[in-house]
Amino acid sequence: MNHYSTCPSCHSETIRPALTATDYTVSQERFEIWQCEQCTLRFTQDGPDAGAIGVYYRSDNYISHSNTNKGLINQLYLIARNQTLSDKYRLILSATRIQQGKLLDIGAGTGAFVAHMKQRGWEVTGLEPDEGAREKAGSVNRVHLLDTDHLYSLPPDSFDAITLWHVLEHVHDLHAYLDQLKKLIKRGGRIFIAVPNYTSYDATVYQGAWAAYDVPRHLYHFSPGSIDRLLELHDLQLQFSRPMWFDSIYISMLSEKYRNGGRGNVVKGALTGLLSNAKAFIDKSKCSSLTYIVGK
Repeated sequence: MNHYSTCPSCHSETIRPALTATDYTVSQERFEIWQCEQCTLRFTQDGPDAGAIGVYYRSDNYISHSNTNKGLINQLYLIARNQTLSDKYRLILSATRIQQGKLLDIGAGTGAFVAHMKQRGWEVTGLEPDEGAREKAGSVNRVHLLDTDHLYSLPPDSFDAITLWHVLEHVHDLHAYLDQLKKLIKRGGRIFIAVPNYTSYDATVYQGAWAAYDVPRHLYHFSPGSIDRLLELHDLQLQFSRPMWFDSIYISMLSEKYRNGGRGNVVKGALTGLLSNAKAFIDKSKCSSLTYIVGK
């Protein structure tokens, strides 16, 4: 069990309970989410440690590992994924200013993004901790993924791009991870960190039922301010950020389901997500999820 007496990011002692959320995916257990008053990071208090977290990923409903199309919301997610893969590709080209290079994808799931980038001519190393997801990556997407234990044995200054699509919120050893990413990225290369944003409108609407809290798998719950402070602590430079517009709709539909005991109104959820996007269009730092593009 991970009990924090100081902030896991900035180590401030000014931390307090913020809300309580339920694990709707696997266990139905409730977990407290605390907030740091200094850097504004939220984090899951008294969650399972690295040795105990595995059972909380064992669900056919956990789409990044199972690739399931069960249910309307997951079907819509898979339909939208093709477009988001193209969007990610274009973002990487724009940020790195190269057409092809070496890429490290961490938390590769079932390998869809790794396969997409390989098809575009990139040399890709994919890391994924879940054995079942790695097997599915081989059978479905025809890519070979390595266990994330390989992260610390990769040679320094090796990659033009490192991608973490909704991964950093899962990492137990947050600071060691960022230090290693800094070692692995080439000078002039870019790290792409996509995480949910609890300051978004849809997070405010759904509170503890907001699907992107995803306790206890999500150990940290980021705001733009907390990302700024975390990068500063590791002498990493935020270049710019980009909204992930589809996330608000998907997360809101799922949150609507959670809030109403599994009988959520999909249309109402979609409308909430669209309204969240409309508000974020004025202030993009309020988007439901953001990708932070980082250099050293």
